Amino acid sequence: MYYVYAISSATKKYIYVGISNNVSRRLSEHNNGYNKTTKPYKPFKLLFIENFNTRLLARKREKYLKSGCGKEWIKQTYI
Repeated sequence: MYYVYAISSATKKYIYVGISNNVSRRLSEHNNGYNKTTKPYKPFKLLFIENFNTRLLARKREKYLKSGCGKEWIKQTYI
C-alpha cells in the first residue's frame, strides 16, 4: 500500500506533498529535520492521507497535488 500525504508547516506558509509506504515514519523524518527540502519549515502537521494500491497510481496523484491546481485544491479544502 502506498500513501500520498500533505503536511503543512506550523510556523510558515508552506505545504509539502509526498508519497510513502509509512506516513508516520515520514512525518517524523520531516519534523526531525532529516529532509533537506522541508528542514527550514519544521514543525509540520498532517493535513491528509490518501491510500493507493500501486505506486504508479500514488505517483500520479502526487504529481497532480504538487501542481498549481493541486496546491489550490489543498488550500481550499484543508486550510
